[in-house]
Amino acid sequence: MKNLIAKYAGVIAALALMVTTVSVNRACLLILHQPNLPEGTEKLRKL
Repeated sequence: MKNLIAKYAGVIAALALMVTTVSVNRACLLILHQPNLPEGTEKLRKL
């Protein structure tokens, strides 16, 4: 199991960064709720 995690750690990290970048640049479609983002995600904003 540790070999599997070590083998795909870079892929998982890249995927997490991509998902965070997309969520920073997109507003919630529902009017009722927009979850707070973690600190440091402001640097990923493309505005």
